[in-house]
Amino acid sequence: MTTSAPAEPTKRQVRLETPFTDQKPGTSGLRKSSKQFEQPHYLECFIEAVFQTLSGVEGGTLVLGGDGRYGNRRAIDVILRMGAAHGLSKVIVSTNGILSTPAASNLIRKRDAIGGIILSASHNPGGPDGDFGVKVNGPNGGPTPASFTDAVFECTKTLEQYSIVDADQISLDTPGEHVIGSMKVEVIDGVDDFVELMQQLFDFDRISDLIRGDFPLAFDAMHAVTGPYAQRLLVDRLGAPKGSVRNGIPLEDFGAGHPDPNLTYAHELADLLLNGDGYRFGAACDGDGDRNMILGNRCFVNPSDSLAVLTANATVAPAYADGLAGVARSMPTSSAVDVVARELGIACFETPTGWKFFGNLLDAGQITLCGEESFGTGSNHVREKDGLWAVLFWLQIMAERRCSIAEIMAKHWSHFGRHYYSRHDYEAVASDAAHGLYDRLEGMLPSLVGQPFAGRSIGAADNFSYTDPIDHSVTKGQGLRILLNDGSRVVVRLSGTGTQGATIRVYLESYVPSSGDLNQDPQIALADMISGINGLAEIQKRTGMDRPTVIT
Repeated sequence: MTTSAPAEPTKRQVRLETPFTDQKPGTSGLRKSSKQFEQPHYLECFIEAVFQTLSGVEGGTLVLGGDGRYGNRRAIDVILRMGAAHGLSKVIVSTNGILSTPAASNLIRKRDAIGGIILSASHNPGGPDGDFGVKVNGPNGGPTPASFTDAVFECTKTLEQYSIVDADQISLDTPGEHVIGSMKVEVIDGVDDFVELMQQLFDFDRISDLIRGDFPLAFDAMHAVTGPYAQRLLVDRLGAPKGSVRNGIPLEDFGAGHPDPNLTYAHELADLLLNGDGYRFGAACDGDGDRNMILGNRCFVNPSDSLAVLTANATVAPAYADGLAGVARSMPTSSAVDVVARELGIACFETPTGWKFFGNLLDAGQITLCGEESFGTGSNHVREKDGLWAVLFWLQIMAERRCSIAEIMAKHWSHFGRHYYSRHDYEAVASDAAHGLYDRLEGMLPSLVGQPFAGRSIGAADNFSYTDPIDHSVTKGQGLRILLNDGSRVVVRLSGTGTQGATIRVYLESYVPSSGDLNQDPQIALADMISGINGLAEIQKRTGMDRPTVIT
């Protein structure tokens, strides 16, 4: 460990001519273009509002890091100097500022921190022409609630100044201890604690025995945060051949790619697994490491099925050998896990999209596993979704079952039936057009009940609302649901995770029992529903798009 000489920074107040009025955080923090964050005082004002709102800042410990995208290092320097001005006792930073979201959640919990600041726009593109983001996690390691983000936004609208100290930039190249005035800065290897946690959850010897055999695998880090983690876990610890981790060096612009692990943006990996016979297992993670895509030879595992399979096979992992307290899924996620939960006799919760809703259930001990259809799964080991955890869990199942991904899926469907499922994303739609489509469809909902749809009839239609069973808060307006009388459904939502226009997400689900046809292409199995919602919502007419940007 190296220690830098104490500095004597000068604290100053920077006056603002006018406050910013566009800093309302979403469920995943404040996401804007890199250019917006480069405006003078823009980042500083949001961080000032965070420090004025977060409890325990004076004398507290904060975790800080990000996914390495453009702006990451500059933001860390600013936050450190502002943290010193606000009286933080210690900030824990990862080497090179590289820290995955699940690893940050683990550190917050392990170090009893007041929370953490994670610098990421998740799966959004990076670089000077890409996006940047700031997310705040609370002391439980999970996303802060809406009450916190609302308070931060209100603060940004009236800010007149922010506090910062002048100090030299701290080197993050190697672990070490530094000081900025009376605040300590501990630079740690951000991978070590995460690897230690994974070793407590899974049987590494058994997984290693699988991987060291005839088991070629490919992991695509997408030039994002999980590269160093995957290299340490899969290659150095578990024995996968060198080169198994692809695109493993984090880059500020993610190699000019889009770090979203799906069949469109991870198409090179998908081609290796789905159109060839050289690999038995493939996986990818997103920009900040909380999302995952799982592939077998000629087999894609949709995220809804992934949650169901992990739930059905949970006891093969040492951490879950005694069974599960319960499971939860976001509303747009298919009900495949519901069927498994009923057989296991455990509770299954349906929540709005957003990991904070799972956090309440996890903290209360009501659930053990949880997941979202947007390639996110996790458990009670942290309070975030965790991409590499899911990868290791699938490897644990394969090590125990000694069969392929395709065989695991076939056995699962033959027992529980299959929920044919797909999500169609229409990205960068003009905001007026997207909201016009959505508002029109919402206004139609009451009149749809009893009407024919895709050869069936509509049994119910609503805008999903949720009453939290733990804190009894009510969350409304979470997505338009068209529920058919045979258990099939269509969900339409507007996404707030993009920075250019709006994204319309259409979710389609149709259940086929184990006695039915389990081997159709999902797009064929859902073709009548796809046609039905396109016509009902006038998607092509109102967006000008004749097909989705992304199909998963």
